Amino acid sequence: MTEVRSTPELPDEATRGGVIAAVIPDQSPRVLNEAARYAKLLGAPLVIVNVDVTRFISYEDPDGVPHTAPIDINVDAGVEELSAVKAEAEAAFAGSDVTWVATQLVGDPALAVKHYAEKIDAQLIVLGTRKRGFGESLREFFTGSVAARLSHRQHRPILVVPIDEPVSDDVKDPWGEE
Repeated sequence: MTEVRSTPELPDEATRGGVIAAVIPDQSPRVLNEAARYAKLLGAPLVIVNVDVTRFISYEDPDGVPHTAPIDINVDAGVEELSAVKAEAEAAFAGSDVTWVATQLVGDPALAVKHYAEKIDAQLIVLGTRKRGFGESLREFFTGSVAARLSHRQHRPILVVPIDEPVSDDVKDPWGEE
């Protein structure tokens, strides 16, 4: 299960059947823009989620309310990340008619998004590709691609948005990727 740190304007019934945009701070606005476009096409609410990987579910009440604990007792990075994601969404949608809500999940990103998509019966999950670079390649080697893990663990369509300019077919990526 995942915890949803929601705001009062985020009741489950308002997000039912929504389009989920799974985002991280400083990500390309292309992910938010594509998610908003599909939400509009589908006539669905846009639900922006950020996953706090520094927290985990410690126990769940009998009524299903999860409680979390930080991995490091001195860390509350999730609050800052959610604030950054909200600020980026506000900037991306300034002057447009896009309506959206944002919330934060906790734990493993693929599992958190999967469980939340089930909870709100999402129509589509939108997320970005990883950044290019050695550090990201190493992280993906150990944890796997969130998009690939999601595609194997649930039945909803997934839209993976490239966040960087594509690498030309005739130029070798400096990290050995093509």
